[in-house]
Amino acid sequence: MKRDIFGWYSPSLNKEMPIVTYGHYGFALLLVPTAAADYLEYERFELIEALRPFIEAGTIKVFSVNSVNNESWLNQHMPPQEKSIRHDQWNNYIYNEVIPYIKNATSSQTPIIVSGASFGALHSMNLFLKRPDLINGVIAMSGVYDLTYYSDGYMDDSVYFNSPWHYMPNLTDHHILETIRKSNHIHILTGSGAYEDPKAGGEFARTLYQKGIAYDFQNWGEQYKHDWPTWREMLPTVLHYKF
Repeated sequence: MKRDIFGWYSPSLNKEMPIVTYGHYGFALLLVPTAAADYLEYERFELIEALRPFIEAGTIKVFSVNSVNNESWLNQHMPPQEKSIRHDQWNNYIYNEVIPYIKNATSSQTPIIVSGASFGALHSMNLFLKRPDLINGVIAMSGVYDLTYYSDGYMDDSVYFNSPWHYMPNLTDHHILETIRKSNHIHILTGSGAYEDPKAGGEFARTLYQKGIAYDFQNWGEQYKHDWPTWREMLPTVLHYKF
C-alpha cells in the first residue's frame, strides 16, 4: 500500500500541519481524527488496515489530517471565545488548504467524502454541511452533532454556526440546501452499546428529513460500542455496500 507523509506551514493555523496519504487512485476519503488525536490515529488503531482492500483496488485514496481539538474545545485552560476562533481557523485550513491539496493530488473532478468517528463525526458532518460545494458527502460514525456537548454549554455565533444540531433547522439558503440534497452520501452510523448515543444520530437524521435531505441512518445495535472495533467494521461495510 502506497503511503506518503507530507505537510506545510499552515497560514490558517500558523503552525506546521502534516497529512498522510494512502493509495494511488480512487475517490478521496478525508479522515478527521477523534477527540484529541492526530493524523496517524487511524493507522495506529488499524482502521487503515481495514481499508486496505479498497485502497489497493484503487477505489479510494485516503487523506488523514491533524485536528486542533487540544487547542480549542478540549483545552480547559483557554477562554471559550478563543476556542471558537481556533475552531474556525481549523475549518479554514481544511477548506482553503487541505481541499486544494487533495484536488492537486487527485484531480479537480475527484469526489471528496469526509469521515470521522466520535468528535470527528461532528467535524465531518459540519465540514460537509457548510461547504457542500467542496465536499461531496460524509460518513459520520458514533457522533453527537451538538457542539455545546464539547463547549460545556458555551454558545456564541461561532459555536452556533459550527453546530449542525443548531444551524440546520434554521438553514433556509436555497442554493446550499439544494447542493446538500444532491449528495447521495450522507451516512450517519451509530451503535447502541456502551458510550454510544444513538438518539443523537437519530434525532439529527430527522432534522435532515425535515429539510428534504436524503440520508442513510444506521443503528448497528447493542453489540456495537463507542470504540475502534466498531469503526473498523462500520467504515469498510459502508464503503462496500454504499459506494
